[in-house]
Amino acid sequence: MKLTSTAVLLAALFTQSVLAQSTGRVFVTNERSNTVSVLNGTTHQVEATISIGKRPRGIGISPDGSEVYVAISQENKIAVFDPKSLKILRKFDAGDDPEAFAVHPNGNVYISNEDSAKATVINPKNGDVVAEISVGLEPEGVAISPDGTRVIITSESTNMLHVIAVPEHKIVSNILVGARPRAATFTNDGKFSYATAEIGGEVIKVDMVTGKIVQHISLGDDKAKPKDVLLSRDGKHLYVAGGRLNQVIILDSDSLALIQGIPVGKRVWGLAMSKDGERLYSSNGVSSDVSIINTITNTVIATTKVGKFPWGIVIDD
Repeated sequence: MKLTSTAVLLAALFTQSVLAQSTGRVFVTNERSNTVSVLNGTTHQVEATISIGKRPRGIGISPDGSEVYVAISQENKIAVFDPKSLKILRKFDAGDDPEAFAVHPNGNVYISNEDSAKATVINPKNGDVVAEISVGLEPEGVAISPDGTRVIITSESTNMLHVIAVPEHKIVSNILVGARPRAATFTNDGKFSYATAEIGGEVIKVDMVTGKIVQHISLGDDKAKPKDVLLSRDGKHLYVAGGRLNQVIILDSDSLALIQGIPVGKRVWGLAMSKDGERLYSSNGVSSDVSIINTITNTVIATTKVGKFPWGIVIDD
């Protein structure tokens, strides 16, 4: 059946309206409280707490915004809840010790299974396993390229970035980086990626065409144990969770030159950025709080207490 231009327009407007129904909430997994804290995105206050399961860590949102996924490490499952009602909808098996994961634009979740040295691809709607890929020891970080054709899995003990082709689900490159890589992210055009090396205290930039390291920088402080890493919306700056340094570090994304360190809570681990790029949230494990940063002024505008050892963080906007 051929649709008229009016029908196509109405369908597009309907799709946009469905996708636009976000809550504005910020969801934080609390690893030692077995909960998810729900923050109001305007007031920055905790408005609810969800008992989610044993040792929640990674967290993400479905492409249509209708569901939130949480990796429940000690249950070997992913829990699914409604971001509006906050009701737990279901749980599904997610392999051995699921830690971090990323949601593909097609809806599948790519999970790092720390204990089994695998990456598992699962359809979260029905829990079906799409693929299992053997990777290095202690996989953790997961990043998906903007076009969805590449996935990076970091392996902490093998000190590698494993680049996986999608939809083939085959490793196309194993890139040796610094000691204990924790997280990765892509540039907006997918040509480069960045990774943090926790023990090495480094940030690494990789050419995704050649699979070669093109730059790396030491953060220059023994307390710097970088974990999460995010790119600014305009692609100019890199935000790095500095771990024991208790700072979010800003780097120039081109040169990796240090721009500024922003003091936050103790042992900063996870990062999340608002859709407009003007707010950055950090989960601070040891101080059990979340710092909210204005990225225009690069200052902390609020600090909110959450559960014990906050780990992952995501924004429903």
